[in-house]
Amino acid sequence: MSTDYKFQGWMGKDKNATEGKMVWEPFEPKTWQETDVDIQITHCGICGSDLHTLRSGWGPTIYPCCVGHEIVGTAVRVGKAVTKNIKVGDRVGVGAQSDSCLKPDCYECANGLESYCVRQVATYNDEYPTGGKSYGGPSRNRALTRVRPSSYADYCRVPSHFVIPIPAAIPSEEAAPMLCGGITVFSPLKKHGAGPGTRVGIVGIGGLGHFGLLYARALGCESITAISRTNGKKADAVKMGATDFIATDEDADWATRQARTLDLIVSTVSSPQMPLAEYLQLLRTNGQFIQVGAPEEELPRIAAFALIMKGARIGGSSIGSPAEIEEMLQLSAEKGVKPWIQTRPMKEANQAVIDMDAGKARYRYTLINEAHAER
Repeated sequence: MSTDYKFQGWMGKDKNATEGKMVWEPFEPKTWQETDVDIQITHCGICGSDLHTLRSGWGPTIYPCCVGHEIVGTAVRVGKAVTKNIKVGDRVGVGAQSDSCLKPDCYECANGLESYCVRQVATYNDEYPTGGKSYGGPSRNRALTRVRPSSYADYCRVPSHFVIPIPAAIPSEEAAPMLCGGITVFSPLKKHGAGPGTRVGIVGIGGLGHFGLLYARALGCESITAISRTNGKKADAVKMGATDFIATDEDADWATRQARTLDLIVSTVSSPQMPLAEYLQLLRTNGQFIQVGAPEEELPRIAAFALIMKGARIGGSSIGSPAEIEEMLQLSAEKGVKPWIQTRPMKEANQAVIDMDAGKARYRYTLINEAHAER
């Protein structure tokens, strides 16, 4: 394929970008290396992280910033040093991480834990250790050059280690939100033993939480409890795989009635007002509470005895490695996991972000770059 293409996308210029104020304009990608892959973007999911970053909710964003890290498209340029089985014309994807140090003396990278590497590079609003025009990203290391991988865009450039082949059985509009939303819950479910004989709870029935229900069912969990504030999404949750439902604002004495019923809880909510102490009551002895939602404020305080008296553990989880993403996609293809999505044209990204911020998505939006998807 021709390499005569331009990198351009929707750019947030300041923290008001989520108000429909992103601007379509060109940007300069990272400096090309022979381990890179250029991707012509056909689809990109909208993630809650996009909104947090556009408005500097997790810390100062250096603008302009082009968000989007649930990318699916076509490989249009593949470097000579790429060792993965990726060819020009292949359908591939990229999630929330686009690089790490990959050094043999790095504990994380050497053990398949790339998403925890201290020198990792996020797919947007971050810095590569190689050259490129400075467009945006947090200033964690001024010696690095800020560049833009980008994905509410026409093209992106990504190191090949983090480029994932998409199984033929999964449509692109469904694969896109799996690459961040899906892996964010699949990784802790799999890592902490979700499967036959395990009783799992999923807090929050939104973009992340609905993936939690789908993958808990695909993994064969004994029971799956959906936990939400109201009963408004109960019918949907049951269709997604829930075998029980708790409405924390409506069910009386829910924490007492359901005490010690769950082995594992994955919390996807981003609210600092979550009833954390009550969630911990739901855990059985040696149960685990894993937080994946990332509030812009601190989590609630808890008493130490909430953990001590049942040997409970609280932890967190961050996306997943390329190997985990490939495992998740394979399971999705085999089990027919189908996320609940709504597609929106890439040209309407501003309105889609507004609607996402208003909580209108059921349950993920996927932007379609019609100029490329129709080819």
